[in-house]
Amino acid sequence: MATTLTGTQVADLGLTGWVYLVGALRTRVATGDFTGGLALVQAIGAAAEEADHHPDLDLRYDRVDVRLHSHDADGVTQRDVDLARTISRLVTEAGLTHDGSALQSVELALDSPDAAAILPFWGAFLDYERRPGTDDEVRDPTGAHPTLWVQASGADEPRQRWHLDVWVDPSRVQSRIDAAVAAGGRVVDDSAAPSFWVLADAEGNRSCLCTWQDREAGE
Repeated sequence: MATTLTGTQVADLGLTGWVYLVGALRTRVATGDFTGGLALVQAIGAAAEEADHHPDLDLRYDRVDVRLHSHDADGVTQRDVDLARTISRLVTEAGLTHDGSALQSVELALDSPDAAAILPFWGAFLDYERRPGTDDEVRDPTGAHPTLWVQASGADEPRQRWHLDVWVDPSRVQSRIDAAVAAGGRVVDDSAAPSFWVLADAEGNRSCLCTWQDREAGE
Protein backbone atom coordinates (compact mmCIF):
# COMPACT_ATOMS: atom_id res chain seq x y z
CA MET A 1 0.00 0.00 0.00
CA ALA A 2 1.27 3.47 -0.87
CA THR A 3 2.32 5.82 1.94
CA THR A 4 -0.16 8.60 2.69
CA LEU A 5 0.98 12.20 3.07
CA THR A 6 0.02 14.50 5.93
CA GLY A 7 -1.32 18.00 5.46
CA THR A 8 2.06 19.41 6.46
CA GLN A 9 3.83 17.28 3.87
CA VAL A 10 1.37 18.34 1.20
CA ALA A 11 1.78 22.00 2.12
CA ASP A 12 5.55 21.68 1.84
CA LEU A 13 5.21 20.49 -1.77
CA GLY A 14 3.98 23.89 -2.93
CA LEU A 15 1.16 22.68 -5.16
CA THR A 16 -0.10 25.98 -6.51
CA GLY A 17 -3.88 26.13 -6.83
CA TRP A 18 -4.53 22.98 -4.80
CA VAL A 19 -5.80 22.56 -1.23
CA TYR A 20 -5.72 19.61 1.14
CA LEU A 21 -9.16 18.81 2.61
CA VAL A 22 -10.04 15.66 4.57
CA GLY A 23 -7.53 13.34 2.97
CA ALA A 24 -7.83 14.66 -0.58
CA LEU A 25 -6.29 17.20 -2.94
CA ARG A 26 -8.85 19.52 -4.48
CA THR A 27 -9.01 22.39 -6.92
CA ARG A 28 -11.54 24.32 -8.98
CA VAL A 29 -10.87 25.24 -12.59
CA ALA A 30 -12.62 28.32 -13.98
CA THR A 31 -13.55 27.30 -17.52
CA GLY A 32 -15.98 30.10 -18.45
CA ASP A 33 -18.23 27.81 -20.46
CA PHE A 34 -19.30 24.18 -20.77
CA THR A 35 -17.34 23.49 -23.95
CA GLY A 36 -14.05 24.51 -22.36
CA GLY A 37 -14.84 22.43 -19.30
CA LEU A 38 -15.68 19.37 -21.35
CA ALA A 39 -12.43 19.66 -23.31
CA LEU A 40 -10.47 19.88 -20.06
CA VAL A 41 -12.26 16.85 -18.63
CA GLN A 42 -11.34 14.87 -21.73
CA ALA A 43 -7.68 15.93 -21.40
CA ILE A 44 -7.64 15.02 -17.70
CA GLY A 45 -9.28 11.70 -18.52
CA ALA A 46 -6.58 10.81 -21.02
CA ALA A 47 -3.84 11.71 -18.52
CA ALA A 48 -5.57 9.70 -15.80
CA GLU A 49 -5.79 6.65 -18.04
CA GLU A 50 -2.11 6.95 -18.86
CA ALA A 51 -1.24 7.20 -15.16
CA ASP A 52 -3.76 4.49 -14.22
CA HIS A 53 -4.95 6.78 -11.43
CA HIS A 54 -8.33 8.46 -11.65
CA PRO A 55 -9.65 11.65 -10.06
CA ASP A 56 -13.21 12.57 -9.16
CA LEU A 57 -14.43 15.24 -11.59
CA ASP A 58 -17.47 17.49 -11.29
CA LEU A 59 -18.26 19.30 -14.56
CA ARG A 60 -20.51 22.36 -14.36
CA TYR A 61 -21.32 25.07 -16.89
CA ASP A 62 -18.49 27.41 -15.90
CA ARG A 63 -16.12 25.26 -13.87
CA VAL A 64 -14.62 21.85 -13.22
CA ASP A 65 -13.96 20.66 -9.67
CA VAL A 66 -11.21 18.06 -9.25
CA ARG A 67 -10.63 15.77 -6.28
CA LEU A 68 -7.63 13.46 -5.97
CA HIS A 69 -7.60 10.67 -3.40
CA SER A 70 -5.92 7.26 -3.36
CA HIS A 71 -8.73 4.91 -2.38
CA ASP A 72 -6.47 1.95 -1.64
CA ALA A 73 -4.48 4.05 0.86
CA ASP A 74 -7.45 6.15 2.04
CA GLY A 75 -5.53 9.39 1.68
CA VAL A 76 -3.25 11.47 -0.49
CA THR A 77 -0.22 9.68 -1.94
CA GLN A 78 2.55 10.57 -4.37
CA ARG A 79 0.32 9.35 -7.19
CA ASP A 80 -2.14 12.13 -6.38
CA VAL A 81 0.64 14.71 -6.22
CA ASP A 82 2.00 13.62 -9.59
CA LEU A 83 -1.44 13.73 -11.21
CA ALA A 84 -2.14 17.12 -9.62
CA ARG A 85 0.98 18.52 -11.27
CA THR A 86 -0.10 17.04 -14.60
CA ILE A 87 -3.58 18.54 -14.27
CA SER A 88 -2.10 21.94 -13.40
CA ARG A 89 -0.06 21.76 -16.59
CA LEU A 90 -3.14 20.85 -18.64
CA VAL A 91 -5.04 23.76 -17.12
CA THR A 92 -2.27 26.18 -18.02
CA GLU A 93 -1.97 24.80 -21.55
CA ALA A 94 -5.70 25.34 -22.01
CA GLY A 95 -5.30 28.99 -21.03
CA LEU A 96 -7.36 28.48 -17.88
CA THR A 97 -6.78 29.08 -14.15
CA HIS A 98 -7.41 26.96 -11.07
CA ASP A 99 -7.73 27.76 -7.36
CA GLY A 100 -9.03 25.50 -4.61
CA SER A 101 -8.91 27.94 -1.69
CA ALA A 102 -12.67 28.58 -1.71
CA LEU A 103 -13.57 24.88 -1.58
CA GLN A 104 -14.77 23.19 1.60
CA SER A 105 -15.79 19.77 2.88
CA VAL A 106 -18.73 19.25 5.24
CA GLU A 107 -19.20 16.43 7.75
CA LEU A 108 -22.17 15.74 10.04
CA ALA A 109 -21.51 14.99 13.71
CA LEU A 110 -24.07 13.59 16.15
CA ASP A 111 -23.48 13.91 19.91
CA SER A 112 -24.17 10.61 21.67
CA PRO A 113 -22.89 8.59 24.66
CA ASP A 114 -23.11 5.35 22.66
CA ALA A 115 -21.93 5.32 19.05
CA ALA A 116 -22.30 1.55 18.74
CA ALA A 117 -26.01 1.75 19.53
CA ILE A 118 -26.91 4.28 16.84
CA LEU A 119 -24.40 3.98 13.99
CA PRO A 120 -25.94 0.81 12.53
CA PHE A 121 -29.27 2.65 12.18
CA TRP A 122 -27.73 5.66 10.44
CA GLY A 123 -25.70 3.43 8.17
CA ALA A 124 -28.83 1.58 7.10
CA PHE A 125 -31.00 4.71 6.91
CA LEU A 126 -28.53 6.55 4.68
CA ASP A 127 -27.26 3.45 2.86
CA TYR A 128 -23.79 4.31 4.14
CA GLU A 129 -20.99 1.90 5.01
CA ARG A 130 -18.59 1.50 7.91
CA ARG A 131 -14.99 2.24 7.03
CA PRO A 132 -12.70 -0.65 8.08
CA GLY A 133 -10.86 0.13 11.30
CA THR A 134 -13.24 2.85 12.52
CA ASP A 135 -16.02 2.60 15.07
CA ASP A 136 -17.38 6.14 15.13
CA GLU A 137 -18.39 6.97 11.54
CA VAL A 138 -20.22 5.83 8.44
CA ARG A 139 -19.56 7.06 4.90
CA ASP A 140 -21.33 7.36 1.60
CA PRO A 141 -19.67 4.64 -0.52
CA THR A 142 -19.89 6.91 -3.58
CA GLY A 143 -18.26 9.84 -1.79
CA ALA A 144 -21.04 12.18 -2.95
CA HIS A 145 -22.52 13.04 0.45
CA PRO A 146 -21.11 14.11 3.84
CA THR A 147 -19.57 11.62 6.25
CA LEU A 148 -21.55 11.08 9.45
CA TRP A 149 -19.66 10.49 12.69
CA VAL A 150 -20.54 10.32 16.37
CA GLN A 151 -18.94 12.62 18.93
CA ALA A 152 -18.83 11.12 22.41
CA SER A 153 -20.85 12.91 25.07
CA GLY A 154 -22.19 12.17 28.53
CA ALA A 155 -25.46 10.30 28.94
CA ASP A 156 -27.18 12.90 31.10
CA GLU A 157 -25.56 16.23 30.23
CA PRO A 158 -27.46 18.71 28.06
CA ARG A 159 -26.15 18.39 24.54
CA GLN A 160 -26.73 19.62 21.05
CA ARG A 161 -27.65 16.60 19.00
CA TRP A 162 -26.22 17.70 15.66
CA HIS A 163 -23.40 19.98 14.61
CA LEU A 164 -21.46 20.54 11.39
CA ASP A 165 -17.75 20.03 10.86
CA VAL A 166 -16.73 22.30 8.00
CA TRP A 167 -13.23 21.76 6.61
CA VAL A 168 -11.61 24.74 4.88
CA ASP A 169 -8.17 25.75 3.70
CA PRO A 170 -6.22 27.47 6.52
CA SER A 171 -6.06 30.67 4.48
CA ARG A 172 -9.86 30.97 4.66
CA VAL A 173 -10.42 30.38 8.38
CA GLN A 174 -10.17 33.94 9.70
CA SER A 175 -12.40 35.45 7.04
CA ARG A 176 -15.00 32.73 7.71
CA ILE A 177 -14.84 33.38 11.47
CA ASP A 178 -15.13 37.14 10.94
CA ALA A 179 -18.18 36.67 8.71
CA ALA A 180 -19.86 34.30 11.19
CA VAL A 181 -19.28 36.69 14.10
CA ALA A 182 -20.55 39.65 12.05
CA ALA A 183 -23.67 37.59 11.31
CA GLY A 184 -24.47 37.24 15.02
CA GLY A 185 -22.34 34.26 16.03
CA ARG A 186 -19.43 33.94 18.44
CA VAL A 187 -16.27 31.91 18.91
CA VAL A 188 -16.94 29.53 21.80
CA ASP A 189 -13.57 27.79 21.99
CA ASP A 190 -10.32 28.31 20.12
CA SER A 191 -8.11 26.23 22.42
CA ALA A 192 -7.60 23.58 19.70
CA ALA A 193 -6.72 26.11 16.98
CA PRO A 194 -5.39 25.86 14.34
CA SER A 195 -6.81 22.32 14.21
CA PHE A 196 -10.37 23.54 14.78
CA TRP A 197 -12.44 26.41 16.19
CA VAL A 198 -15.86 25.98 17.84
CA LEU A 199 -18.42 28.62 16.86
CA ALA A 200 -22.02 29.10 17.95
CA ASP A 201 -25.05 30.90 16.56
CA ALA A 202 -27.19 33.33 18.58
CA GLU A 203 -29.05 30.41 20.21
CA GLY A 204 -25.88 28.57 21.20
CA ASN A 205 -25.94 25.86 18.50
CA ARG A 206 -22.33 24.86 17.90
CA SER A 207 -20.32 23.81 14.86
CA CYS A 208 -16.61 23.56 14.06
CA LEU A 209 -14.34 25.10 11.45
CA CYS A 210 -11.57 22.56 10.83
CA THR A 211 -8.21 22.52 9.03
CA TRP A 212 -5.45 19.98 8.50
CA GLN A 213 -3.07 21.93 10.74
CA ASP A 214 -1.65 20.53 14.00
CA ARG A 215 -2.93 17.02 13.38
CA GLU A 216 -1.10 13.71 13.64
CA ALA A 217 -0.02 11.53 10.73
CA GLY A 218 -3.01 10.28 8.79
CA GLU A 219 -4.80 13.59 9.36
